[in-house]
Amino acid sequence: MDLQNYAFLALFLAAMSFFTYNLLRIRSYLMLGRAENRFQNTGARIAKVIGIGIGQSKILRDPAAGLMHAFIFWGFLVLLTAVLEAFIQGFYSDFSISALGAISKIIFALQDLFGLLVVMAVFYALFRRYVLHPKRLKGDGHTNTDATIILLLILGVMVTMLGVNATKGNVHPENIEYYKSHFIAAKLLQPFASNALTYYGIFWWAHIIIILSFMNYLPYSKHFHIVTSLPNVYLSKIGTQTLDTEEINLENENVFLGAGDIEQLTWKEMFDGYACTECGRCTSVCPANLTGKPLSPRKIIMNIRDRVNEKAPFSANKKDIPPEIESRKLVSEHYITDEELWACTSCMACVKECPVNIEHVNPIVDMRRHLVQSESRFPGELTTVFSNMENNGAPWAFPQSERLKWTEGLDFSVPLAANKAEFDVLYWVGCAGSFDARYQNVSRSVAKLLNKAGVDYAVLGTEEKCNGDSARRLGNEFLAQTLIKENIETMKKYKFNKILVSCPHCLQTIGNEYKAFGSNYNVVHHSEFIGNLVTVNKIQLEDSKKTDKKITYHDSCYLGRYNEIYEEPRDLIKKVNSGQLVEMKRSKDKGLCCGAGGGRMWMEEKIGKKVNIERTEEALSLNPDVISTACPFCMTMLTDGVKEKGKSEEVKVKDFAELLLESSK
Repeated sequence: MDLQNYAFLALFLAAMSFFTYNLLRIRSYLMLGRAENRFQNTGARIAKVIGIGIGQSKILRDPAAGLMHAFIFWGFLVLLTAVLEAFIQGFYSDFSISALGAISKIIFALQDLFGLLVVMAVFYALFRRYVLHPKRLKGDGHTNTDATIILLLILGVMVTMLGVNATKGNVHPENIEYYKSHFIAAKLLQPFASNALTYYGIFWWAHIIIILSFMNYLPYSKHFHIVTSLPNVYLSKIGTQTLDTEEINLENENVFLGAGDIEQLTWKEMFDGYACTECGRCTSVCPANLTGKPLSPRKIIMNIRDRVNEKAPFSANKKDIPPEIESRKLVSEHYITDEELWACTSCMACVKECPVNIEHVNPIVDMRRHLVQSESRFPGELTTVFSNMENNGAPWAFPQSERLKWTEGLDFSVPLAANKAEFDVLYWVGCAGSFDARYQNVSRSVAKLLNKAGVDYAVLGTEEKCNGDSARRLGNEFLAQTLIKENIETMKKYKFNKILVSCPHCLQTIGNEYKAFGSNYNVVHHSEFIGNLVTVNKIQLEDSKKTDKKITYHDSCYLGRYNEIYEEPRDLIKKVNSGQLVEMKRSKDKGLCCGAGGGRMWMEEKIGKKVNIERTEEALSLNPDVISTACPFCMTMLTDGVKEKGKSEEVKVKDFAELLLESSK
């Protein structure tokens, strides 16, 4: 080893020691959070990393900006070969990837190509941030400064790498045959070739110093996501998004009653903050933010990270927390306000759009739980809703004895589970299907279709209670779990094969979230179930009865983004309609929420534009005859929107079950 090797060794050890110290420091912060298992299903997690992380599938949902970031990311993967070569040369000066023979020629050519692409991407990123000024990238001065520093460091890494590549052929002529593959670098940096030995040393040391500086700046930068993004994708939820659940036992003094500060969050909810790229994609699709509400999903995640960085250094090191810091709770005017939390519709658009799979909804609900269960602080109109759920088993004030009023007017008797004990399908009517005057017609339509098809089904009638969805999303977890356990105990009395639901919120809660309480029901939405009945010809359509309308379909968030059901409703509409099926600009997994999810159905919108009006206007811009839905909440919100826009006579809002019944024999 010569002097250069010793100098590199000292610099390398110092840099790696400081970087390791920062990783352990942040890990100690995360360990303050609640435990959560995110390490099962290894194969599925690796597949996520390959598709979302390596393949950049989610970041490419925004083609222009996505391609820019993808080039930078893929470029870094390729350029790791150059970094590895430079680091090994720090220990052993004569090392070269050219030892790989012909393969090295491909590697060297890719290094130059991606190096150039990354340089171009960096200049575009700077132009976009400082000239185009996208709304979602707006931040404070520190945010812009940090982004600029990172981009300049990336530029420095690329330029110095190209400089090394352009000059090393003259310094190591024994490998010149392989180094000819660096033709792009040689062309771009030709003037440096005349004094290659000097410039090679300058470029090599600059490359090493910038990389090590970059690495140690990251833990103090929002771009720490360069380190944490792939792990965060790996650690993200597998399958359907569900709320984290801990069974509430009020006799346990440590029972979780919500997150008022960082210690009540899970370690993964805190880790999300360190994975955030601050790209703002989550906020750009948030229906609350788009309509002038104070909620910004990006701010929520950034606030969590900022609060962790403020308080955790004291807690992790078991030091007394200064009173002025202790008083600045996460849920307070200092960080996240009540108004922000209550604006969320739990539509999952933010989670769907996030390129690193941050889960915004979970901590929002955890903080709502704190407001409801620890602080008894929530919008006044929810007092009545909670009382109704507790006393009547439904959000409305109707008594349980009226659960079967929707069956009035039918020319057949709807079979009761209590009279059958064993049957094939349990039709879970739901609160809206039982009590909402408009949606009762959907329940009747489904029942008629089941009768036509000869399905062996039954309903619970007065034994059925609210599934608990709204109570959970509104933070009243104790009430939600009470309802969940009562429903499970009721269903245990009967033997059936599957549960049929018309409400996507019932689909999500009973089908996915009841599993945490020991159940494992096969739950199917009526779009899939009835569609299959048509496919097997148990429900026959009559051509003369088919509609000839211009129809647009609104995707329910809980049917679409939560459960990936997009095509089944559309397929049914196409079967019963000989007219046009037109798509709204925001449709399928990019569909805009109606505004009713997350318990917002039961709250007034007092700030900004109403979400349902925003969505209704988008639908009406297509001049449809019918707006089709697959959710009772969506039907209510869109019906109200059409009425408010004065279009009730021209435009009808219908569930596709109604459309199918009208077209059936």
